[in-house]
Amino acid sequence: MSTALPPAVIALQDELSKMPGVGRKGALRMAMHLLKSDREEVVHLAKAVMDVKDKVKICSICGFISDRDPCPICTDAKRQDGIVCVVEQPGDVIALEKGGIFRGRYHVLGGALSPLDNVGPDELRIRELIDRIEPEGIKEIIVATNPTPEGEQTGFYLSKLMRPRGVNVSRIARGIPVGADLENADDLTLTRALEGRVKFED
Repeated sequence: MSTALPPAVIALQDELSKMPGVGRKGALRMAMHLLKSDREEVVHLAKAVMDVKDKVKICSICGFISDRDPCPICTDAKRQDGIVCVVEQPGDVIALEKGGIFRGRYHVLGGALSPLDNVGPDELRIRELIDRIEPEGIKEIIVATNPTPEGEQTGFYLSKLMRPRGVNVSRIARGIPVGADLENADDLTLTRALEGRVKFED
C-alpha cells in the first residue's frame, strides 16, 4: 500500500473485520464511514455497543437474549406449556417470533453438534434442556435446528436422548432449503415448516 493508514484506522479495521461476514475491505469501508461521521454519531454507536454488553443477558432458562432474567417469553403465562422449540441461536427465536408463528416455549442450544469443530454435547445447552423436562412438564420438543449436516445430527442426538424420557421429538418440515439458516427464512416458510413437522425416525 503506497499510503500507510494511521494506526488508529488499522486497529479499528482489525476489530471490525472480526465481525461475522465482514472482510477486511468491508471493515475498512466501515472504518472510513465512521471517520467521516459526526463525533456525536460515533459516541451514540459506542454507547449502543456498550449497552448491549452491559444490559443484555442470556436467559438462564431458555438461553435467549433479554434485559432481564428470566426473559419475557419464559415468564409469559399465555404461552403454551409442555412444548418447546429447540433452535441453534437467539436469531432463530427472533425469526420465529417475528410473525407470531409459535406460541410455546423455546430453548437455545448455542450452536449445533460438530465433531470437526470440537463442538460436542457438553459445549451446547443440552443438559439445561434435560433439566427443564420434569419441572415444566415438557411433552414435545420441536427441533428447529438449521437444515445442515450439523443441525440434522443434533436433531437425531436429541431424539435418542429424549425418547427414554417420554418426550416426543419432531423436526420442522423441509420448507427450509438445505443449507439455509432459519433466521433468513420468511414467515410463510417458517409457518409451513412448523405446521408440517414430523416425528424423528430411527
